[in-house]
Amino acid sequence: MVLSKYNGEWLQERRGGIIGAILNSVARSEQGFRVGRRGRRFPRNFKLRFFHWLVALLLAALFLLYFATFDLKLLSNGNEEENNLSLSQEVHQKISIHDAAVTPPKSKRRKQHFPCEVGLAAAVDNIIEPKNYMNFTEFSPEYVEREKNPLPANSLESRFGGYQTLKEREKSFVARNQTIHCGFVKGPPRFSSTGFELSENDKAYMSTCRVAVSSCIFGSSDFLRRPTSRLISEFSKKNVCFVMFVDEQTLSKLSSEGHIPDERGYVGLWKIVVVRNLPYLDMRKTGKVPKFLSHRLFPSSRVCHFQPL
Repeated sequence: MVLSKYNGEWLQERRGGIIGAILNSVARSEQGFRVGRRGRRFPRNFKLRFFHWLVALLLAALFLLYFATFDLKLLSNGNEEENNLSLSQEVHQKISIHDAAVTPPKSKRRKQHFPCEVGLAAAVDNIIEPKNYMNFTEFSPEYVEREKNPLPANSLESRFGGYQTLKEREKSFVARNQTIHCGFVKGPPRFSSTGFELSENDKAYMSTCRVAVSSCIFGSSDFLRRPTSRLISEFSKKNVCFVMFVDEQTLSKLSSEGHIPDERGYVGLWKIVVVRNLPYLDMRKTGKVPKFLSHRLFPSSRVCHFQPL
């Protein structure tokens, strides 16, 4: 072992060939590293400054990451809203085009009203009217023709339905032979007519009807609808009475519209019956007379049907 001086220090030098040379080179490199490390010293507050810089960089990276994510969400939401808006506009446009293609143009002509279809037999040759009706109780009611009860003190005129007492009203619901108030009641001799006056010819015609179909127009409140002739058989035309009750005002309006009765009083299949001296000022109440009292207007009829217009 030999001592050698290197850079002012005594070093042990082991002479042993290759191994010794390797050890000597390692020793020299370590010595040089020590010398270099001694010459590069960091300031005392380097660690604190380095920590501050690291925290600042980390916060900046977090802010950049947050804003990048937020911008992506805004961009995606904006794209979704634009896509939804464009989709809704496209659907609305297609619906508008479909409606325009399906909806026919409105006609300026007046809408026609056709009768409802009723399933009837093709022929009426085999219809047989029953001779007796076992499901009905036979009784013969009579009706008050003239008011016999004294008029109330506060009444100055007679009424179309008469002055029925509460006791008479309770008895009228029982199906038995009795005399009841049922409209068309005449007042005492000194009083005027109660209304709904018909001509004798019209009364005679309606008393012969076995099957009646009636309707009414009062106060020009509606327009005339004629029964469709091609849908009604010849048998019905000969055996059914089609009666239209109108007042003078409605008759004048119908004539001005071209519905003028012929010499027999017909407009198409309708037999026009003029009613004078209407019993009520309210035309709706007057219209209830032919609707609910058809058995009084057609006393011989087996079937009465009121057809509203």
